Amino acid sequence: MNSRQVRVLVVDDSAFMRKILTELLQSDPQITVVGTARDGQDGVEKAVELQPDVITLDIEMPKLDGYGALREIMSRRPTPVVMVSSHTSEGAEATIRALALGAVDFVAKPSGSISLNMHVTRDELVSKVKAASGATPRYRRATAELPPVRREVKAVAAAMSAPSVVESTVLPRRLVLIGCSTGGPGALHHIIPKLPADLPAAVLVVQHMPPGFTRSLAQRLDELSPIRVKEAEAGDRVQNGKVLLAPGGYHMLVDPDGRIRLNQDPPMHGVRPAVDKTFESVVPIWQERMVGVILTGMGYDGGKGMVSLKKAGGRTIAEDASTCVVYGMPKVAVELGAADQVLPVHDIADAIARLVREG
Repeated sequence: MNSRQVRVLVVDDSAFMRKILTELLQSDPQITVVGTARDGQDGVEKAVELQPDVITLDIEMPKLDGYGALREIMSRRPTPVVMVSSHTSEGAEATIRALALGAVDFVAKPSGSISLNMHVTRDELVSKVKAASGATPRYRRATAELPPVRREVKAVAAAMSAPSVVESTVLPRRLVLIGCSTGGPGALHHIIPKLPADLPAAVLVVQHMPPGFTRSLAQRLDELSPIRVKEAEAGDRVQNGKVLLAPGGYHMLVDPDGRIRLNQDPPMHGVRPAVDKTFESVVPIWQERMVGVILTGMGYDGGKGMVSLKKAGGRTIAEDASTCVVYGMPKVAVELGAADQVLPVHDIADAIARLVREG
């Protein structure tokens, strides 16, 4: 965590929320709110003028909404941005688009009684703003604004990759496990849409994210990808040409018969879902027939699992620091000697496809 003073710009169309967010942030002695803005356009101008270390940015605003303001900020003066989102499905969808474009992280606005939720909101907000101050902002416009895959193309791709009755009950020969945290949604937008529909492997993704937002992430990736993507449900079967994303708030495991099992056991490394939890369940099944990938993120989740996978004879990839928003999780994997390849994010999809076809 950064020990230096963090200068923050608060952007929100509600005067009440600007006041609340300012008070919450400045309750930490290492944070100074250098300014506030009443809408997206005001936020863009003050971001250039004040040059804050971090910006908190509301999603829904007049004149220029949070997504439009983020695009302008990232093109004019790239700055770590923490989105402030509502709990609604529309808020979740907008948040996913913002994370794909380059926002570092997000916090959900407190629901119900603000007084009852304020302590939790304060801790999360302060923690994420401090973490964002050490992140490297990445403007990902090219991937964030990809057009959806046409329905007819998606239908043909799904038919090509659909397993036969016999194949649907057999474990896929190869399995890919991708783990990520801060900056992960943007990285996943670089990787998942580039995977072919006929990929001869099943894919599991563990992204650190709270309940309600993983479904929107899975739906967005599915719209953009020829390969099928969905939020995992208990009983889902892992299949070739299909990506299953761990739901927020649940660890995702795989039974020996290839079916998804979810649980709410205590967090591991402070997170749930945890990448290492999924590694623990799948490495004994697939062993050398696995490809493990660790992308941008804070902390060390996934490091232990990558070591286990490498020892079992599987292949491993860590995202290079040059494209990470936070070079934490990949760095741990590299320092543990668990990464066969260290690649920039835009090369990882091709590497995955090549490795699974070689096997």
